Amino acid sequence: MLLRHIRYLLAVAEHCNFTRAAEALHVSQPTLSQQIKQLEEGLGAPLFDRSGRSVRLTDAGQAYVAYARRALQDLEAARRAIHDVQDLSRGSLRLALTPTFTAYLAGPLLSRFYRQHPGIGLSIEEMTQDRLEAALAEDRLDLGIAFAGEHLAEIESQALFIETLSLMVGPQYPQPERLPLSAEALGRQPLVLLSADFATRRHIDLYCRQQGIAPPIAAEANSVSAIVEMVRRGQLATILPSSIAREQPGLRTLALQSPPAPRSVVLLGRKGAYRSAACQAFRQLLLDQDEGAASH
Repeated sequence: MLLRHIRYLLAVAEHCNFTRAAEALHVSQPTLSQQIKQLEEGLGAPLFDRSGRSVRLTDAGQAYVAYARRALQDLEAARRAIHDVQDLSRGSLRLALTPTFTAYLAGPLLSRFYRQHPGIGLSIEEMTQDRLEAALAEDRLDLGIAFAGEHLAEIESQALFIETLSLMVGPQYPQPERLPLSAEALGRQPLVLLSADFATRRHIDLYCRQQGIAPPIAAEANSVSAIVEMVRRGQLATILPSSIAREQPGLRTLALQSPPAPRSVVLLGRKGAYRSAACQAFRQLLLDQDEGAASH
């Protein structure tokens, strides 16, 4: 009964509306209202302010929701622990990566993991680093592969390898008269780049500011594969992880006098989270993989 109350409470807090919360929970609105009223009566305090056009948490509601959300995370971890099989004959793993990794790291890594542990069900998502960390903190993911830096207080990180960025072009791009390219020459080069909400783009923008240049941006995209196709089929250039050029036919890199600083790739997880056997096996696979397969 209490677990259902908590789920209902969190749904109303998320939607700020009883009708929308009831639809999301697939229950009737009167049933939901009655369950919340029972919870409030049991606690002896109103959890929601219903006086406005939208439903808002009271001060007591905000305090209770913070503990209720953590309790639900722990209960979900307990459920997974019960079903976890240490011999890895079955289980599940929820993984997320920031977008550039899907172009060169995800395929080989996950194929190797499946060959070793075919009974483990994999759920893989691609998302920006801020969304990835939020999902880890809310226990919607087990692990994430992203970049080192300032992380949320609930997140812990473990270093994996170093990633380098390169200027890359397609087969139709004319051969430059002089290599490596100077910062001034790069500043005149039209580029197609990831959009500004990606960590890689912010890293590139910082690099350009440090070099005192502002290359013209011919196009922006939220997909690495779209960028690769635009570069491969035309005369535009891009800046992406060096390994992508090695994995994608038709792409080649151009040397820069002052290349972007390398980045440290890290494995992220929620502090204190339950680590299933599948989660531990994947972490070990990352740490044990050949340096040549992960170096850039």
